[in-house]
Amino acid sequence: MIATTLFPGRYVQGPGAIGQLGEEIKRFGQSGFIVADPLVYDEILPAYLPDIEKEAEIGKESFEGECTDKEIGRLSDLIKEKGSEVVIGFGGGKTIDTAKAVAHEIKKPVIIIPSLASTDAPCSALSVVYTENGEVDRYLFLLRNPDVVMVDTQIVADAPTRFLVAGMGDALATWFEAQSCMQAYSPNMTGNHGSMTALHLAHLCFETLMEFGEAARISCDAGVSTQALEKVVEANTLLSGLGFESGGLATAHSIHNGLTALEPTHDYYHGEKVAIGTLASLFLTGKPADTIDQVYGFCVSVGLPVSLEQIGLKDVSDKDLMKVAEASVKEGETIHNEAVPVTAKSVFAALKMADRYGREFV
Repeated sequence: MIATTLFPGRYVQGPGAIGQLGEEIKRFGQSGFIVADPLVYDEILPAYLPDIEKEAEIGKESFEGECTDKEIGRLSDLIKEKGSEVVIGFGGGKTIDTAKAVAHEIKKPVIIIPSLASTDAPCSALSVVYTENGEVDRYLFLLRNPDVVMVDTQIVADAPTRFLVAGMGDALATWFEAQSCMQAYSPNMTGNHGSMTALHLAHLCFETLMEFGEAARISCDAGVSTQALEKVVEANTLLSGLGFESGGLATAHSIHNGLTALEPTHDYYHGEKVAIGTLASLFLTGKPADTIDQVYGFCVSVGLPVSLEQIGLKDVSDKDLMKVAEASVKEGETIHNEAVPVTAKSVFAALKMADRYGREFV
């Protein structure tokens, strides 16, 4: 059996980490092009740009909000016209995925600077491409992982706490999905088997969230970087990224994809919907009662959703919920990596149970 493990080229984390961006650009060339989400472009980047420009020639453009083929093409054309040597993605998950896809398209190195610890996208060789309507279209598998990932934890601490919490929701799925793939001998994102390293990193991700998640949320509320925040940011970004990509995906992310078929969920973050998918997976795969209660208790303590109402689906009809279930089990979805038989009916039942159980906690 072949096992494959993927890593970013370099991972840099800590308060003030963005101060090293110029040095990192110079490892690959003399010029970089920053793709930044609108908030970063207008309110964060201007404070750092003068120092960065002392080290390298910089082009920049604001991201238009969705990782679509159209946006990837638009930015690729701009960067090729500018002649920049390095692509830099600065922002949230969709900005990051777009920058990675652009670098892949134009065959340039990429530096990723997440402004939030809201997803495990920064470290992966994967971009999730959406339709113009905001539904998941496909996974774009890239030739390599980002060359550099830089996480400035003061920027993370200054961001709204909801983003950090959403990242915990995304990271929460990592251990359960990697464990399922290992048990079922299902492939990771490379098509090969997950490694022992990936499985143990996924478990460390889970343990870190359970021990430090609530303290990290409080730290972010206070706008300060503490040891708890540093540990959870690393779990959300590095451990979850390595764990999902090299360990594998299963139910939680398939249910997330199914939930995007219902328009009211579009106002909620990726990790919030993945958290609901994780809760449903606990019932789908028959996890013990103490594990279920531990995970629900964690979600409540940090502010993750535990009911469908909390992701915009109050009084959702059984017909619409079955649409979610059917989309979750489409051919090619990672839910089929589970060791248990999966059908639309069993996913529907797991979602109903997860919602009803969650309402006991709120």
